[in-house]
Amino acid sequence: MILVDTSVWIDYFRGVDSPEAGWLSSAIADDADLYMCGMVLTEILQGIKSDSQYKATRRSLETMLYLPTYRDAYYLAADIYRAARKRGQTIRNTIDCIIAACVITNNARLVQKDKDYITIASVSKLKLVSV
Repeated sequence: MILVDTSVWIDYFRGVDSPEAGWLSSAIADDADLYMCGMVLTEILQGIKSDSQYKATRRSLETMLYLPTYRDAYYLAADIYRAARKRGQTIRNTIDCIIAACVITNNARLVQKDKDYITIASVSKLKLVSV
């Protein structure tokens, strides 16, 4: 199971030539089992300005497999944030901790291009896909 972070989806939708967006394009072409979670879904959709683009994107994302986020994941997200802070590293976005916790509690892996996830992986069981 692989969850794709918002940072990668944004590159993909904007046509940015990044290794991660290229990986995502290939995974979609190969009909890979890619997963979505609530936080990533919200982050993607909230940034779309056009109503027609919003509706089209929402329709396309509705077909994706979905990873649930339960209460234990929120406890884990807080633990991740605190563990990083104890090491003198601050995670800039709490949502990244929640996404990471969702990935961990569902025994999945994460494709990302956000340096906070490197920190999160160093203080948790987060598994990152190397692109």
